Amino acid sequence: MIRPSARFASVIVLAASFLPHFVASAQQQVPAAPAQEPSAPAPVAAYTLPKPNPANFTASVPTKEAVNAFLQTSWGYDDNRVWQVQGILKTPAEGVSKVFVVFGDKTGKQKPALYHFYALPDGKHILWDDDVVSFGDRPYAEARAQLQQRADGPYRGSATKDLELVEFVDFQSPDSKKAQATMDKLLVDFPNARIVFQNYPSAQHPAAPLAAAYGVCVAKEGGSNAFFQFAPVVFDGQEGLATKDGAILTLNSAVTKAGLDPAKIAACAALPETKAAVDASFKLGRDVGAHDASVMMVNGREVPLGIPYETVKLIVQYQMKLDGLTK
Repeated sequence: MIRPSARFASVIVLAASFLPHFVASAQQQVPAAPAQEPSAPAPVAAYTLPKPNPANFTASVPTKEAVNAFLQTSWGYDDNRVWQVQGILKTPAEGVSKVFVVFGDKTGKQKPALYHFYALPDGKHILWDDDVVSFGDRPYAEARAQLQQRADGPYRGSATKDLELVEFVDFQSPDSKKAQATMDKLLVDFPNARIVFQNYPSAQHPAAPLAAAYGVCVAKEGGSNAFFQFAPVVFDGQEGLATKDGAILTLNSAVTKAGLDPAKIAACAALPETKAAVDASFKLGRDVGAHDASVMMVNGREVPLGIPYETVKLIVQYQMKLDGLTK
């Protein structure tokens, strides 16, 4: 999968993201449609959206039914959301269609917003701005399969992967630190979930790769139990990661709290195979479309962890329903 831009998850829910944020962003970022193309309507009464003009459906693929199935998968967790496919137009590029959708809420209080995307010739992907996103009624299946095969980080909860919540984490990221409270709540609310910690260190955080390497070695030496004693101490001492000496002190302290030998873990962290393990975890995040640290993949569906917990919980429950699981 092509690596989407970092802003995509916070702009559009099509990749499992936060729709209320998208509403505001879309109104600013979606360019005005040409006169012959659909235009965003004025605010409408509850439960009503304007009927599409048949003249705006000049392309045979994707079908309106296929677009609706995709949007239902993406937006169906929100019972208040309503949408209407307004047009599916041919473009000069063979096999590429331009799809327009208007959406709002059932109360009628939210001004309906219009956005568009391009459906690509393979029938499996769409282009939103500069982002390539999986398309279809099961758009998260490919990422889910990759995660089931390759997500090998320490985990809490179930040994099975029927409901797998894979968190991509940067130890030096303030957002990743904040996200741990959400992960702790998910562990309580979804006891049948397998919650996996995958390293995703950012180049913007100099100490993040070292912290990730320490984490790999702690998990290797002491297992998941030791790792989940180590990780909270690192997050609590995150300010200490700002300097080289402070990072060593912070990480060694966390290792000690986990009941392991700091010298042994430091030696392990310096090994080429440890760096390779961190790199492999980072590559997995890129391959499944994780945009930044502090995101979670719910059976392959990306969910940013900066959104309200109740919204995260709704999305997890909805994905469980789509996958035929019960809580």
